[in-house]
Amino acid sequence: MPNRLIIVSNRLPLAVEINGNTVSSRQASGGLVSAVSAFLGKGGKERFGEVIWAGIPGCDASIWQKLPGRTEEYVFLPIFIEEQLYDEYYNGFSNSLIWPLFHYFPTFVDYNATHFDAYTRVNDHFAQELLNNLNEHDIVWIHDYHLLPLAAILRQRFPSIAIGFFLHIPFPSYELFRVIPKRWQQNILEGLLGADLIGFHTIDYLQHFTSCLETILKIETNGQHIFWKNRTIKIDAFPVSIDFERFNNASDSQAVREIAAEYSNIKGERKMIFSVDRLDYTKGISNRLKGYERFLENNPEYIGNVIFVLTVIPSRDSISRYIERKKMIDEFIGRLNSRFGSIVWQPVIYQYDHLNFEELIALFLTCDVALITPLRDGMNLVAKEFIASRKDGKGVLILSEMAGASKELTEALLINPNDSDEISEMIKKALEMPFQEQKERIYAMQNRIRRYDVVAWATDFLEQLQQIKSVQLEFEIKFLDAPAKLQLIHQYTIAQSRLILLDYDGTLAPFSKVPMDAAPGPEVTNILKVLSESGNNQVYIVSGRDSKTLDSWLGHLPIGLISEHGARIRNIGGPWQSLAAVPLKTDWQENVFTLMDAYVSRCANSFIEQKEYSIAWHYRNANIAESAARSKELHADLLRHTANMPLQVLQGNKVIEVRNKGVNKGVATDLILKSAAYDFVLAIGDDTTDEDMFYEVGQLPDSFTIKVGNEPSFAKYNLHNPATVLSLLQNLVQAAPAGNRLPSKDSR
Repeated sequence: MPNRLIIVSNRLPLAVEINGNTVSSRQASGGLVSAVSAFLGKGGKERFGEVIWAGIPGCDASIWQKLPGRTEEYVFLPIFIEEQLYDEYYNGFSNSLIWPLFHYFPTFVDYNATHFDAYTRVNDHFAQELLNNLNEHDIVWIHDYHLLPLAAILRQRFPSIAIGFFLHIPFPSYELFRVIPKRWQQNILEGLLGADLIGFHTIDYLQHFTSCLETILKIETNGQHIFWKNRTIKIDAFPVSIDFERFNNASDSQAVREIAAEYSNIKGERKMIFSVDRLDYTKGISNRLKGYERFLENNPEYIGNVIFVLTVIPSRDSISRYIERKKMIDEFIGRLNSRFGSIVWQPVIYQYDHLNFEELIALFLTCDVALITPLRDGMNLVAKEFIASRKDGKGVLILSEMAGASKELTEALLINPNDSDEISEMIKKALEMPFQEQKERIYAMQNRIRRYDVVAWATDFLEQLQQIKSVQLEFEIKFLDAPAKLQLIHQYTIAQSRLILLDYDGTLAPFSKVPMDAAPGPEVTNILKVLSESGNNQVYIVSGRDSKTLDSWLGHLPIGLISEHGARIRNIGGPWQSLAAVPLKTDWQENVFTLMDAYVSRCANSFIEQKEYSIAWHYRNANIAESAARSKELHADLLRHTANMPLQVLQGNKVIEVRNKGVNKGVATDLILKSAAYDFVLAIGDDTTDEDMFYEVGQLPDSFTIKVGNEPSFAKYNLHNPATVLSLLQNLVQAAPAGNRLPSKDSR
C-alpha cells in the first residue's frame, strides 16, 4: 500500500464561517494552500494512499463537529489549542520574534520568555496529536516558521520516519540570528535538524542556515549534506511556484473578461500601475508610495495621466505593529491624493479588502505595470502570478531585489526598495517600455515559471526526500549492526592468532582542544591491557602521535606502537625503529613551520604541532567558517611549496599535515601482516590517514575494518564514536577473557 502523506502547517487549509446556526467552510487563501492543492489536484494525490492535513482549524471542537472531516483532497486532523496559549504562540513568538527577525527587522522583535514557552508547548501539542496518528511508513511534510521544533520531537519517537521541512520565509544571516537568546537558537536549529530534508526558497537562505549551524552548533556541513546525531540530512533550495496553467488560462474566463472591461473603462486612456499585498511592514508599501510620489514630482507630465491601484489585504490587524502600519499608509495616501489630485483624478485608488481570483486576474490584465517592492520576502508569488497571467505578453514587472522571486525573474526591472529615486526611474522606464521588449521579458519569465511550476516544486521536494531516505538506508547498512557485531565476536572467539590495529585520536579517545589533554584514561588503558594479555592477541596502536607521546601514555603496556602515521615502530618489548626505506629528512620543517605560522596568525585558535618527522596545522578549535576558508588556502600554499620536494601534504580531520613521502599507515600495516599468520584481523580508525590501513587489511579473509564516523571509506563497517569503539572492545574482552588459551582448531 502506498505511504500516507501527512502535511503539517499552523492552520488547516480552510476558513470556517459561522452564520447564525449554520457552520460552513471554504478553502483558505494563501500560497501554501494554493501550492499543495494544485499539486494534489494534478496527479500528486495518486502517489499516496491517503493525504492528511494537520493544523489548527480556527474554531473550537464543538464547531468542528458540525463540519465534514475531509474533502476530496485531504483528511483533516484538527489540532485544538487554547485561545490564550495560541495567542502567545502565534501573535507572540511566531509573529513578534521569528517573523520580524527573519525578515531583517530586529528592532521590531519582542524577546518574551513567556511567548517562547508557549511556542514550545504548542509544538509539543502538535507532536503529541501527530504521534497518536502516525506510523513508521508515513511521509511527514512540515511547513513554515510556526513549527520549527516539531521535526526533532517527532524524530525521538520515530527515528526512521521520513520528515521533510520547508521554510516559506527567509532564513536570516548569522549576525541577525545570533541576537536570539542561545537556548532559543539551539531549539530552532536542533528542531530543524530533526528533518531528513530541509528546504529553502533560495541558495542564500540555505547558506545563512549552514553558517548558523557551523557557528552555533559547531556542525561542519558538506555541501548540501549535514551529519547530525548519526543521520545524514540534506538541505536544498526549492523555489516555491504557482499553478502556471491556471493563471495563464484565466484570461479566457468570461467572468475575468467582464471585470477587466469594467476596470479598463475606469482606467480610460491613462497608464495604470497595480500593487497588491498583505498588510505587513515587510512588504514595503510605504516605500513604493514614496517612490511613486517621487515619480510624480520628477515627471509632472504624468499627473492626471497615470493611476496607482493599491490593494492592501487585511492581515494580523490585532498586532500593534500592523495597526500602526495601516495608519501610516492611510495618512500617506490621503496626503498624496490631496497634494496631486483633483476633482476628476486621484493619483492613488486605494482598497483595504480581499480580492477574489477573478478580480485579481482582471487587475493583472488591465495594468501596465505591476509594482512589487517588499523590503524582504521569502519568495513573493504575486510576482509569478502576474507574469503567468499575461498571456498577451504585455505589462512590465518592477520587482524588489530583496524578494526570493528576484533570483528567478531576472528579466523584471529589479530595484532596491529603499531607493525612492530608483523606484521613480523604473516606473518611468516601465511605462515607456516598447511592447516588443515587454513581450521578450514576459515570455522569458513565463518559460521559466512554466518549467518549474508548483507541481514540479512539490514533486522535486518529495522525490529529494525519498532519495535522502534511500541514502540513509544504504549508509546505515554499513554501520556495525547487531548481526555483524555477533559475527565479528564469533570470529574473534574461534581465532588462533589475532591482530588488532587501533588508531588513537578520534578512535579510542575523543578529540581534545589541546592534543596533550587527550591522554588515555583508566577505561582505555584497562581495555588495552586485558586485550594484549591474551596469548592469542597482538595489539598495535597505529597513530599520528609522535613516539615520545605514545611512549609516555602507552609504553608501559605490552602492545606495539606505531608513530607519525608509520614513520617509526616499536614492536612489543622492543626499541623504536624507523620504517622508512631511506633515512627521513627533517630539514624542510623550518620553512613549512614558517608558512603554517602565518596561518596561525590569520586563523584564531589554530595551532601547530611539530613532531619528529612531520608537522601539522590543527584548526579544530577555530571558527568553522573561517577555518574552512583558511585551510583551503594553506593546503594550496603547501602544495605549491612542496611541489618539487619528497613530501606529502595530507588533509585529515581538522588538521593539515606535511610528512615524508612513502610514510603511511598502509606500509606499516603491511609489514605487521607479513610478520606472522593471523586468522583474525581487526583495524579501527577515524581519519583519512587510516584509509591505507583499511585497504591493506581489507585484502585479507576473516578481517574486519571499521571507520569511526560517517564518511565514505575503504572500511567495511562504521561505528558512531569512540564510546562505541570502547564498547565493542569490551565485548571482545568479555567474549574471550585474558589468559584463556583456546584449543587449536584441529582439536575441536
